[in-house]
Amino acid sequence: MAQLNLSVCESKVYEQLYKKHAENIFYFLYSKYGDEAKAKDMVQESFAKLWVNCAKIVFEVAKSYLYKVAKNAYLNDIRHQKVVSNYVEEAVLSSGLSLECPEYQLEEKEFLHKLNKAIDNLNDKQRTVFLLNRIEKKTYKEIAEQLEVSVKTIEKRMHLALKTLRETIPNL
Repeated sequence: MAQLNLSVCESKVYEQLYKKHAENIFYFLYSKYGDEAKAKDMVQESFAKLWVNCAKIVFEVAKSYLYKVAKNAYLNDIRHQKVVSNYVEEAVLSSGLSLECPEYQLEEKEFLHKLNKAIDNLNDKQRTVFLLNRIEKKTYKEIAEQLEVSVKTIEKRMHLALKTLRETIPNL
């Protein structure tokens, strides 16, 4: 079978890609995270994204696509943690606590848990818009183009996401 005719959308080809690259992508992510469970999750997400976009991906670039998706997922996760940390730091500083005191550390941990849970509880469309805007720093116009919807739709989703987060976490 010539590689030029292989379609990533064919289950056998997709399985072949998984068997050939999943372990190496796992090790790549594990070296970044140091967390086996997180690395496994990101491998699954990378292959899920490949499947969703299989019609757009040529077999010859599938490997690089998978690594790019895995790397971007890792970078997005790091940016997300940075945003969460900044929110916590601002909340703590405004409350008058010291960053080194045990009270702060406990509050930070509780706040991070609440914020992550609140973000996870957003519906998929709101969470996607929120993370693209706040983590990837994309404009509403860029997000609208990426998701193929209007800017007004993005504004509405962001408004609802922020409203939900504020209701879930007071003083956000």
